[in-house]
This record gives sequence, structure tokens and C-alpha cells, in this order.
Amino acid sequence: MDDSEVLRMKGICKSFPGVRALSSVDFSLKKGEVHSLMGENGAGKSTLIKVLTGVYKIDQGDIELNGSKIEINSTEDAQKNGISTVYQEVNLCTNLSVAENIYIGREPRKKFGIDWNTMNSNAEKLLLERLNLKLDVKKLLSSYSVAIQQMVAIARAVDISKGILILDEPTSSLDAEEVKQLFNVMRKLKAEGMSIIFVTHFLDQVYEISDRITVLRNGSLVGTYEASKLTRIDLVSKMIGKDIKELEKLNDISKKLNRKFESNNLVSSNEFGKKGTIEPFNVEIKKGEILGLAGLLGSGRSELVRLLFGIDKADHGYVTIGGKKYSYIYPKKAIEEGFGFCPEDRKVEGVIGDLTIRENIIVALQASRGIFKYMSMKKQQEIAKKYIDMLAIKTPSMEQRIKNLSGGNQQKVILARWLATEPQILILDEPTRGIDIGSKSEIQNIILKLAEGGMTIIFISSELQEMIRCCDRILVLRDRKIIGELKDDDLEESRIMETIAEGGK
Repeated sequence: MDDSEVLRMKGICKSFPGVRALSSVDFSLKKGEVHSLMGENGAGKSTLIKVLTGVYKIDQGDIELNGSKIEINSTEDAQKNGISTVYQEVNLCTNLSVAENIYIGREPRKKFGIDWNTMNSNAEKLLLERLNLKLDVKKLLSSYSVAIQQMVAIARAVDISKGILILDEPTSSLDAEEVKQLFNVMRKLKAEGMSIIFVTHFLDQVYEISDRITVLRNGSLVGTYEASKLTRIDLVSKMIGKDIKELEKLNDISKKLNRKFESNNLVSSNEFGKKGTIEPFNVEIKKGEILGLAGLLGSGRSELVRLLFGIDKADHGYVTIGGKKYSYIYPKKAIEEGFGFCPEDRKVEGVIGDLTIRENIIVALQASRGIFKYMSMKKQQEIAKKYIDMLAIKTPSMEQRIKNLSGGNQQKVILARWLATEPQILILDEPTRGIDIGSKSEIQNIILKLAEGGMTIIFISSELQEMIRCCDRILVLRDRKIIGELKDDDLEESRIMETIAEGGK
């Protein structure tokens, strides 16, 4: 790695209505280095990348390339300055050939159109010389695996780039061998002088490939560190914003009284998993238990519950629910078996903004009954009133559109939707994110009361104190696999962070 800087971003600020996404962030990139950008949800990673690639225009700050100030007001400006990006979702045309995808919009031409022979020859040479990859470039991209498609996207970016390559979550859909292949390519490009910004959530991958690490939190710069000098526990502490030494000194963490559960398992899994999503896992969940899933963003928490609920289809093992064994399950069957699911992104996957509170509450119950068992308006109103009162949803009327409610009250409506189905097992994925402290406390109390009444809760939260207050047992995940289990006296923030950092060792 050369110590000379190819890129320097100074005092970068970016705001959106009501949100300050970046606050005076500094970032630098050296020639021939892999520099990882780390942070939890809302840290500002994506915004910083989009500023650098011209998707967003900065409000304040400077960008320097090789010592000269530049302006990036569009993605075209970024490409002209030699900055190329490969995103998590491969943004290519699978109905075109490999060569066409690499040179789309830049095809070599002769008098009467595209010079196909030159384009195919150049594509083969580029893939072989820069990525050590030998492919039939005339074949459709769709005939190749996701990993190969990712490599083709990188080849296109490398060919456009004049020295800076951004890889945004490139390993999220790759297995271990495919990640190894990608890292070999990254090392080769680095040796050739390419500077790479690597965005990922996988700690092991960060330490395997990175020269330096920059951590962002809540839109601000925490710091930039040499990867070899930053321990895993320090990295986790900086990302979360809690110092492990201080946490270890806290002896006043309020503990719940240990509750009694039924001894039999309501849900259990046997090597249940999906390639590229979550590694096969074995879990046992008892009736009336609050089971927490802890881990950093991208650790596999949401992927695990999406598999249990059937949003994603398993390709390995089986799950047993109430004594019935399933090699895979789908949402309608999960609901029939007593599952309810409050998703992480309530605005995209939960709230139906133009429907009323009443309609949002009864929609899952009506779906489970089918279109031929339509609920009368009177019945709908009875159900809506019951849960509006139970959850203290603040609204002038059940006919108010849900989009007009506060975030906390919207979350309560989504909770009411699933309570109306009378579930045995309720999955809550970040149920208190983005809502005020008062609403958080109310929802936490509701969760505890539901469990006391015999309901089983699977609870995901990025707030460790919240997990400790609510959960009877916590499974810790990292890099798409379960790495540890904590209960009783081990239910402490410091133990969760240590487990994440150490990988369950």
C-alpha cells in the first residue's frame, strides 16, 4: 500500500427533511488499499457512498482527488473521475451476454454498428487479465451464478474506473468459496494499485481483507483505524457506541424475575437454513418464552425469522412447529400454525398507509379467513376497538388513516394486527426502532404481559439494554450464523458484545 492519498473527503454534510444524515464527516483513501466502511443502521455509510458517486449532492464540504478539488453532481461526474461502484444487488441485464453487460453504452463500433468480435475479445481479455476469470463471454449473463454475475459487475466497474472501486455489500449473496474467490480478485486489483472502499457487515471479512477501517455512527465520524491495531471488541464498541470496560463496571442492571415455561418445545429447528442467507441452525423455543436474537446489522437475525415465517424458502433441514415437521414453510401456513410477524421496516413491509387503522388491524385476520369468510363491519369495529383500547393507540377515530399517526402508534397498530390473529408465536423485528421513549416503554411492557399470558415471543432489537430487560434467553448471531447463547447471569451488555467480537470462541 502506497501512503499517498488518492481521495480525501473533508467536512461532508448532508441533510434530508428532518434528518441530518452526515455531519462533518472526513474520509480518506490511499493508493492500493482496501478501506472498510463500518457502522450500524443509520450510521451514514450509504449516504457517504452516494455522495461520492453523485447520487446525492453534498450540502457542505470538499472532495479532493489526487490533491485537486473536484465536484461530483451526478453519477456521470463520478465515472469521469474514475470512481466506480458495484452494489449489493447486481445492477446488470441478465438477458444480455457477458460481453454486452461489460461494455453496455461503451460498445466498440465499426462502420455499420457494433464490432462484436472486438467487444467479445476485449471482454475475455479483461476478465482473464484483471480477474483471473475465464468465461464464455457470448453466453447470457443469466446462465451464470450470482457470484459470477458479481464478478462481471466488478469487471465492468474496473474497466470504467481510473483507480477507485467501491464494493457495497458484495459478499451478501456469496458462499464461503465465492467470497474467497472475490477476495483473491480484490488482492490482485490492490496489487495493481487499485484503491477499494469495502462496505460490509461481516467482521471476519473486514479483518481478512482490510488495511484500514473507518467507523461511522449516527451520521458522524467515530474514527479511522489501522485494521491490524483495532481489536474486534473495540470495533464492536465503536460501532454500537458503548465502551466494554464501562459496561463491565455496571452492576445495577435491572433483572427480570426468572419466569417458568412449559418444558416442551413449541418450535424447534434441525439444521434449518438457506444458502447465502443464513447458515443451518438448531433452535428450541418454549411456550411463553421471550427469545432474543442479538447481533450487528447483517448478522442474520432478520434472515432467521424470515425463514421461520416462510418469507424466504429454506433449502436445508426442517422446522418442527407444534409437533408438525416442515422442510419449508410459507407465510399462510405459518399463520395457520400460530405465527405472527411484525417486520423490521414497518413503513415498507408493515403499514398500509392509505388504509384506516381499522383496516390495517383486521387485514391479517381477514387474509387467514379467506375471501369467502368476509368479516362484517360490526365485527371489524369490535376487533379494532378491542386492540386500540388494549394498546392505548392514540387516535381520534379507528377510521383515521394510519399514515397520519406517529411512528409509535403505527407500530402499535401493526402489533394489534397480529394480536388479532391470536398467535401462539409472535415475531417482533425491531418493534421499537424510530419511536419515542414513552412508546418504547409501553411496547416493552406489552411484550412482557403477552409472554406472561403464555405467548411465545421472538424478539430482535439493536438496543442491548432493551434485549436484556425483555428477554429470558438471547441467541447471538454473527456473519449469518448463531455463535452463542446467553441466559441467567450472562444476560449483560458486555457479554453480548464480547460474544459478537469473539465469534463465540
